[in-house]
Amino acid sequence: MLSEGCRLCHKGAKMVLFITGKCNKSCWYCPISYERKGKDNTYANDRPVKTPQDILDEARMMSALGTGVTGGEALLETERVVYCCRMLKKEFGKEHHIHLYTGTAPDEETLSKLTGLVDELRMHPPQELWKDIISTDYIKSAIKAKEMGFEVTFEVPSLPGLENLIPALPYLDHLNINELEWSETNAEAMRNMGYSLEDNYHNAVSGAKQWADKLISADSKVHWCSSAFKDSVQLRERLKRIAKNTARPFEEITEDGTVVYGFLTPESELPKDLDDSMYERFEDHIELSWWLLTDYPNDFPGEKKIIERYPNNGMIVEVTPVQ
Repeated sequence: MLSEGCRLCHKGAKMVLFITGKCNKSCWYCPISYERKGKDNTYANDRPVKTPQDILDEARMMSALGTGVTGGEALLETERVVYCCRMLKKEFGKEHHIHLYTGTAPDEETLSKLTGLVDELRMHPPQELWKDIISTDYIKSAIKAKEMGFEVTFEVPSLPGLENLIPALPYLDHLNINELEWSETNAEAMRNMGYSLEDNYHNAVSGAKQWADKLISADSKVHWCSSAFKDSVQLRERLKRIAKNTARPFEEITEDGTVVYGFLTPESELPKDLDDSMYERFEDHIELSWWLLTDYPNDFPGEKKIIERYPNNGMIVEVTPVQ
């Protein structure tokens, strides 16, 4: 059975709050980008956070029903975590579900600071501790966290030796296994380990699913999260939520959550009967309904193209010239 946090992720309804890129561990498989790794910067989804209001604005923009707090190691900035979580709960209510990722095993003092603010604790015990997991502080922390009312999850990448985590299952509510992913920051380590990409379309590492199979079948608490799911379903649903709230009247929202519109560098004035809701004028160009450029090209002389991009002026996906 999925945790509430995972169910909301499936809907694309969780904002990702990246607290800091700082981390006191050096996991060879860490996929965090060079842009964020080791840097003490905060992001709400892909928005750099300059003020606390940026976090609230991003949550509203996607109609977030919850937040996933992550890093780096978020608990290196525990006070920042507490401040942000308290702000989110105050603004959106206790029902705004918050889960926190950490590579640490929080002690009672830290857990006390998070009580009432974090609903689900997701710990990542490093691979080298899996063989002796029962004797580690991660189990002690899991027991204490459950006593204090937290939902407790271990979340780990799919690596050899996952079956060593089976003894931990009685102490957990959930165990999430993320498909091992290839990234620019771990590519060299992946090659040194003899790993390769499963195909040319995804970041999944070949063999990662097989390492997880025994654990997946061991208990209903275990959940497999594939690279393809995170790249497609989860992201797509989040983009749809953002697009619904931010798309301009003339932008078309696609099934992937991107928006499509026309881009015109005009050679003359627009038709006089064109409704104001069908375009937006800029200093050197006009953005408008894309179908106007394809269905009535002679009415819009000038350089014409169709743009598909992430919503809210996000990354451009495709530019198609219109002849």
